[in-house]
Amino acid sequence: MATSRVITWEVTASKGYGTAWIELDSDLLRAHGRAVGTTPEPYWVSYELDTAEDFVTRRLRVTVESAAGARALDLRHDGEGRWTADGVPLPEVNGALDCDLGLCPLTNTMPVRRHGLHLGPGERDFLMAWVSVPELTVEASPQTYTHLGRSERGGGRVRFVSEDFRSDLEFDADGCVVDYPSLAVRLAAR
Repeated sequence: MATSRVITWEVTASKGYGTAWIELDSDLLRAHGRAVGTTPEPYWVSYELDTAEDFVTRRLRVTVESAAGARALDLRHDGEGRWTADGVPLPEVNGALDCDLGLCPLTNTMPVRRHGLHLGPGERDFLMAWVSVPELTVEASPQTYTHLGRSERGGGRVRFVSEDFRSDLEFDADGCVVDYPSLAVRLAAR
């Protein structure tokens, strides 16, 4: 049975805010979101994310508007491990299962849910198709997620490592980010 959620984060890394409208099923995620940031320049981001079974990214469509104009990206995964950006092959990210939209806590959900790392022990290495914001460039990003323990709110704490960056994230029971130190924190519903 699908669960619908709307989550808003204060995105401290961009000095802005992001909201995601999320549909979560047992092994599927669909979402669309919008964000505003002021660093490194003022910008608006709109995105649509669709996964196949087991939370494997199928498609990420992103639009950014800034003083430099509008940019768009249509990032697709063929289900066989190959990626394209606006129809152009991206061999450097082949083999990745997930996209990682920069400054967007939502895209941490897919690998964490796939392996239950927010609920129980484990450590997993991933290759991500990382999308920079606001530039919308795509590059390979090796990442490691390690379960650290359960949280008081029913979810768990997971260590995220990518090259020399490290942060201990808190997830809720659905695998959605509650707190991502140095990047974003969820705003509580009133």
